Amino acid sequence: MLQLIRSAEGLSRGEKSLSSEKSVNEQRRMLVVSTGAVGAAGALAAVSTLLMSMAPSERAKAAGAPVEVDLAKLEPGMLITEEWRGKPVWILHRTDDMLSKLGETKDLVSDPDSKLPMQPEYATNVERSIKPEYLVLVGICTHLGCSPTQKLEAGEASGLGADWSGGFFCPCHGSKFDLAGRVYKGVPAPANLEVPPHQFLSDSRLLIGDDAARS
Repeated sequence: MLQLIRSAEGLSRGEKSLSSEKSVNEQRRMLVVSTGAVGAAGALAAVSTLLMSMAPSERAKAAGAPVEVDLAKLEPGMLITEEWRGKPVWILHRTDDMLSKLGETKDLVSDPDSKLPMQPEYATNVERSIKPEYLVLVGICTHLGCSPTQKLEAGEASGLGADWSGGFFCPCHGSKFDLAGRVYKGVPAPANLEVPPHQFLSDSRLLIGDDAARS
């Protein structure tokens, strides 16, 4: 009888031990899940904080904050596109040959001297620029707002004929612009491509959207 009682007590203690172990394991699992949830929440908070920290900059950019551009790697003949006020802005590093062709198109464009107010006063010249080699334009056609394609290469290779001197072509309605963004005669676009306010901070740094230092 005593042996049976001791066996029963041992079994009872084993059941309690097993139950206790299950409880501990369950608590461990809950702790791991809770820790993971807290970690995930922390990571989410960190990402949210990062996005919030970026938001003011994006809002400022959309509102028209100036955009600084590094021109150090812009080789002659190359064009890059930046964004300002939600618009594409082209920066073209013109070669000497490109600049010489502006004389060829003078009689073909409708506003050769940039008399219409589509550019700041400092760009009312043949090159329509502060520095002759750098052309800065808003890449939006002045007809209905399409974005012209770049046809910088002269001649037949452009697809616009042997007499093409290089420039920009709007595929929407056929408007053409020369290498200074001046609009050709007899096309739908009523004015030259717009020159945005800009200034050079150094020989290789351009600021689009702010020309206060020139005033």
